Amino acid sequence: MIELNRPMKLLLIFCAMISTVLSAADHTQAKQLEGARPNIILVMTDDQGMGDLSCMGNQLVKTPNIDQFYKRATRFTNFHVSPTCAPTRAAIMSGRSPFHVGVTHTILQRERMALDVFTMPQALKSAGYTTGLFGKWHLGDEVEYLPQSRGFDEVLMHGAGGIGQTNLDDFPPNDQNLLFDNVLLHNDTVVQTKGFCTDVFFDASLAWIKEKHEAETPYCAYISLNAPHGPFENAPEANMERLLDAGCDKRSAIRLGMIENIDDNFGKLMKKLQTWNALENTLVIFMTDNGAVRVGKTKELPYFNAGLKSGKNSPNEGGSHVPFFMQWKDKLGEGVDIDALTAHIDLYQTICELAGAKLPEKMQTLDGRSLLPLLNDPQADWQDRSLFVHCGRWKNGQRENFKYRKCAVRTARWRLVNHKELYDISSDPGETKDVAAQYPEVVDRLRESYDQWWEAAIELMVNEGLPKVRPEDQPFAKRYQMQLEEQGIPDWMPEQVE
Repeated sequence: MIELNRPMKLLLIFCAMISTVLSAADHTQAKQLEGARPNIILVMTDDQGMGDLSCMGNQLVKTPNIDQFYKRATRFTNFHVSPTCAPTRAAIMSGRSPFHVGVTHTILQRERMALDVFTMPQALKSAGYTTGLFGKWHLGDEVEYLPQSRGFDEVLMHGAGGIGQTNLDDFPPNDQNLLFDNVLLHNDTVVQTKGFCTDVFFDASLAWIKEKHEAETPYCAYISLNAPHGPFENAPEANMERLLDAGCDKRSAIRLGMIENIDDNFGKLMKKLQTWNALENTLVIFMTDNGAVRVGKTKELPYFNAGLKSGKNSPNEGGSHVPFFMQWKDKLGEGVDIDALTAHIDLYQTICELAGAKLPEKMQTLDGRSLLPLLNDPQADWQDRSLFVHCGRWKNGQRENFKYRKCAVRTARWRLVNHKELYDISSDPGETKDVAAQYPEVVDRLRESYDQWWEAAIELMVNEGLPKVRPEDQPFAKRYQMQLEEQGIPDWMPEQVE
């Protein structure tokens, strides 16, 4: 046994004391985050993948404002959502796997989130927050499913899964001038707006945020954009011009132009928050709802997906792995990467803990975890987990035939695709080599966990087998026609924030 001299013993005692103090400081910071009650702004774009930002390596699109946000943010480098939009939204609002709250599709009434869900905005209201939704809801358009009925105080939204999807329940006039001058639902009134949809949603959210800021009312603004979702037929000319000059075809210029327009609006949002000295008590989150569609290239610059395989509506990494950046001035680390396996189901608990929300004893089981330990210490212990991915979208009556189609299990190291292909994501993030034959025990283990998840989800798929609704019988189509006949459709624009 080595005998330590007195100076060495004193040094070790001093180091132990410092370690204890630092651990206590970390614990104190975690306690400060819990119940800190920041204002919350969640910006989520639609169909924008991991490679659709210049800070992620895209050499064609220019996103300087989001790039600057990225530099100052805490970045979750292994964050996952669902492969399509309504399921991701259901996971955020419920804290559950989307299949567990009835959402297995984006149409056929299978996008409707189960009515027994105690939603995130309802939880925030228990902590004294006021809440606003600006843009896309896509969790049901019947009155009882609308965000106004699920905890949101202020709502400006289109119908269905995208502006212009009039056969699926967007307002009938919106197929005439796609993405411009749209008819929207403002709280309980159908209104006629003017301008590009993303500009309208950001302007409305800014006016609302300013009002809450000046009233010193804690708020959560959910800016849930439909861009850069198709159709790729229209975008602001100012955002398209450079891209067309760079050699983009029209569809690429429209899609990437919508992304650059988002960046313009995001920059305006951040500048206003800075001007109002609001960044110190505001958590701002930027994320996307699923992987990208393969539109956005020139002859010299091919489509860029950050090295990930496939995109939207895919069980591969490109379908679920998305950007997720959080910024809260002086509270979260700047330029910090967190590599732990995290997901959309984690947002519910994270935001509820930050806000000090009081959850009822009887509510849905939460499938996620709080991210607060990682926000406190990016190297904190984070137990490995299995995330279950399924693209859904089977035809009515075909569910069991799709059990092992377009599905995946993701752990920190592995991705099992379609119950048979195994990829070691730690060394092969692009999923180029199937190693199932080399690791049969891993395949068996992940198969077993998936089967258990599927069986548990079946009885919760409450929207299966519902009849198809004709376009003229859709809730928003009927609502529009009734208001048009009884009182007309008033013009409405948000207050412009100078």
